[in-house]
Amino acid sequence: MFLLALETSTEYCSCALNLDGEVRESSVLAGQGHSALLLPMVAGLMAQAGLAFGQLDVIAFGAGPGSFTGLRIACGAAQGLAFAHDLPVVPVVTLEALAQDSGADRVLACLDARLGELYLAAYERVADDQLKVVAEPALLKTSGLPVLPGTWTGVGSGFAAHAAALTGQYTLGAIHAEAFPRAAAVARLGAARFARGEFVRAEEAVPLYLRDKVALDVHEQAALRAERRQPAAGGVAV
Repeated sequence: MFLLALETSTEYCSCALNLDGEVRESSVLAGQGHSALLLPMVAGLMAQAGLAFGQLDVIAFGAGPGSFTGLRIACGAAQGLAFAHDLPVVPVVTLEALAQDSGADRVLACLDARLGELYLAAYERVADDQLKVVAEPALLKTSGLPVLPGTWTGVGSGFAAHAAALTGQYTLGAIHAEAFPRAAAVARLGAARFARGEFVRAEEAVPLYLRDKVALDVHEQAALRAERRQPAAGGVAV
């Protein structure tokens, strides 16, 4: 089975091939250059593998949550390639890809969602390329974190942006705040899902946004500024 994976949900841009279990990846810190970089990276990786698009069986992509623009780029590229070559598509949750890449058995995957919020999900490993969802992906404020007993490995940028709240709420055996969703993990999870028949047609592939807007109106901006000025317990206003 030959699978192409795309992941552009954060400032990193990556693509990967899963060639019957052998995963090859190309990744770069792209900033906002994903749209210019992604398809040339895919072409280069395919050429290095000596693989033509007609030989692919399926395309997987990081569906979100994450950057609105980044999610649209990966989904659009996956749909375009799938339409052109009559291929099925496997959407993979970016938080699950984070958890997969960690190698840990119990993982809290968390991305900074900005605007004082975070994307969070919890997973337990049941096989090398299969995770059980303990807490579904959600957009949360730090005041609304779910109760998750036990010891966890924390991964993702949320643990840098919201360290105090997360370490105060959860028992964490290790933290990898520098981790980001990678196409290699999407390729492994996507292959396992495809083998289980968990795929969609190109036109059915959609991003997982969780948030329905990225800008605050004037009243919400004022409320957020007021909240930030409030002193923490025993502390001072910031």
